[in-house]
Amino acid sequence: MEDDSAPFYLAVCLVEPHAPWVMGDASRYPANQLKLPPNMADTQETRENFSDYLAEITYMDSQVGDILQALEQSGKADNTLVLFTSEQGSKFPGNKWTNWDTGLHTALIARWPGISPVNKRTDALVQYCDFLPTVVELAGGDPEQFEFDGKSFLDVIKGNTHKHRDYVFGIHNNVPEGPQYPIRTVFDGQYRYIRNLCPDRIYIEKHVMGGSDFWHSWVKRSYNQKDVYELVERFTRRPPEQLYHTAEDPYEMNNLADNPKYAEIKNKLSDRLDKWMAQENDPGAPIDTMQAFKAAKNQNHIY
Repeated sequence: MEDDSAPFYLAVCLVEPHAPWVMGDASRYPANQLKLPPNMADTQETRENFSDYLAEITYMDSQVGDILQALEQSGKADNTLVLFTSEQGSKFPGNKWTNWDTGLHTALIARWPGISPVNKRTDALVQYCDFLPTVVELAGGDPEQFEFDGKSFLDVIKGNTHKHRDYVFGIHNNVPEGPQYPIRTVFDGQYRYIRNLCPDRIYIEKHVMGGSDFWHSWVKRSYNQKDVYELVERFTRRPPEQLYHTAEDPYEMNNLADNPKYAEIKNKLSDRLDKWMAQENDPGAPIDTMQAFKAAKNQNHIY
């Protein structure tokens, strides 16, 4: 930041709030006073872990503050675009390692004094692949000269438009986090369509189910608590298709896929997902295997 010879680009990758949640002051979030989201079972273990999770987010907030303070001290804050985003949803069941909105929808905040609108929200849909062409355009390059998967959303940052993409997409294959369980999704800003390509299989994710006391508490309670049983079943057994009015049902608890009223919407999104998979040369389930994972890793296609 202090080098005045050229513009700077700085990417800061914070590790919080990644499990184990050990940073921050959990006493600021008393476990018994928390309001849990509807996609999480209300057990004491869940409450205590959620308290630790919120504390670590608060700790991360202080780290962001340190970075912004350093930017201010450099004298370049008024001439610097700051983008804050995150990786995926939390480790709690039904979030990370899924294609539900709570697994894929992440924060994206822009601050650019005098250029970005202040305290405004936008409905523009952006994907991570849009970041690189945006940075290229910011640096004075022409993203159209390159074969990027994404496209610059600089006009969104400047507040010139509230439209960027018609659809955003997501995938999950669960390898090597557990047995093969390929999932694909498409979202249009209102409705999310999810396709589970192996719905006859039980979903198993080793980090959630093998090493977390809150998951064990869910299973223990599920034998005599219907609402907890339904959450366990929701996580482990998925239908072939799921459709949610995410704009009105943000935790996607009400599957509309079998409701005739929404058949047209489901068919439209299903067709759009087919076209995207074809465009990406995605054959679906055959690519989501341990053998395919190892082959791609050996070819440095993944890390």
